[in-house]
Amino acid sequence: MSKEQPLSEDMGALQKVPTQIQGLDDILYGGLPAGRTTLVSGGPGSGKSLIGLEFVYRGAMDGHPGLFVTFEENGENIRENAATLGWDLASLERRGSLFLLDARVDPETAVSGQFNLKGLLSVLDAKTRELGADRIVIDALDGLMRFFGDLEQQQNQMLVLYRWLMEHRVTSLLTSKTQPAPGVQNQFEFLDFLADCVVSLDQEIKARVSTKMLRVVKYRGSAYGGNAYPFLVTDEGLYFQPITNVAMHFDSTTHRISSGSERLDEILGGGFHSGRCILVAGETGAGKTCLASTFVRSACERGEKVLYWNLEESPEGMLEGMRSLGIHLDPALGSACLEILSAMPESMGMEEHLFLLHRTLERFRPDHLVLDAMSACGRIAGKEAAFDFLLRLVTACRDRGITTLLINQVGASGDRQELSGIGLSSIIDAIVTLHYQVVDDEIQRFLLVMKARGSHHSNRFHRYSLTDRGMAIER
Repeated sequence: MSKEQPLSEDMGALQKVPTQIQGLDDILYGGLPAGRTTLVSGGPGSGKSLIGLEFVYRGAMDGHPGLFVTFEENGENIRENAATLGWDLASLERRGSLFLLDARVDPETAVSGQFNLKGLLSVLDAKTRELGADRIVIDALDGLMRFFGDLEQQQNQMLVLYRWLMEHRVTSLLTSKTQPAPGVQNQFEFLDFLADCVVSLDQEIKARVSTKMLRVVKYRGSAYGGNAYPFLVTDEGLYFQPITNVAMHFDSTTHRISSGSERLDEILGGGFHSGRCILVAGETGAGKTCLASTFVRSACERGEKVLYWNLEESPEGMLEGMRSLGIHLDPALGSACLEILSAMPESMGMEEHLFLLHRTLERFRPDHLVLDAMSACGRIAGKEAAFDFLLRLVTACRDRGITTLLINQVGASGDRQELSGIGLSSIIDAIVTLHYQVVDDEIQRFLLVMKARGSHHSNRFHRYSLTDRGMAIER
């Protein structure tokens, strides 16, 4: 029987099998325990079966044969469901890399007190040897256990199954439903103690948005991400984008890029640092989008690629508004240096927004990202979710060397606590504030660089105006 290679050559470290599910191995610090048992439990629709199926599918695609045993769905339904994700299970079955075992039990054949797992284990033994399988997924274990008469009998049979899996040294993943009602004895608590890794799935609703969540309850012999992690079911499989190793760090790069305004570059001490995070904060009408569009135009003229993600207005509305200020972004769109995404914050949940953005980053591979406006992110699922969302976004951009320009709308009070809005100051490298006041019946606008990490920047207020040639900053 073929065996997976250990993730680490350190013989003292626990060997792990990568699930190859997007982001999940980061949470598991490498994958599932090799040759051991993992239990995944959750309510209906939480994603239990999908985790198991993707684990065995990704393994088969990578040359590690596996078995998927189901006690609820027939094989044809599983193949059809997998096809919607672009997974061709039938071809893997024909190649001998995957075997779907329909182990549904006819209730009329199950005789109370006499039914046991010997027949199933005999089939598993034969198929494991035939395929050289080193991973097994047993889906809906609770669907099998209901045929045993009492709790003691169920636990005895679970122990038989567990010992068989351990003796055969296969990496196994078992799924079961969460106990449906409070106060009812949990028949799988016994298995919770036996399993080396226990994962719980749930769905939570906040601000009328439903989000699937994963939490690692225990992982014997290994550290793991201890938070509850949101995830998404996409048209390619499961998608996690966790914050597991986010560290506050300072990139010492000295490479500068122009803001698009020669005067602003002087105020900043030489322009923006490439690959860092810049916050532009100000009241409505202060010129935030104008400053961002000036930067976009300049970057595209240098042949750099910019992704502009607008949560405030349509691309057509933004382009028209900038034309009135003499900033024409149409040439950048025509040269494929600029791509504009536009979506209402309430149109989808946080994970859907994040997945759409990540997919675009992978496809378009921009040098810079503009988010207009981060203040709208709170409308997705509240302030707490917005912090998580933006931290994951900025971290992903930082890891890719993408310069991130965040626009934030603040109130007229000028309260400095509102500049980032949700406590992101530790990962923001530069803050430019824009505000205006009425003096003698005239609006006067002022720009201030409140922070520019690693730069000797101006600490004065600079008067500016919005003209038909863009932002004009006085000397």
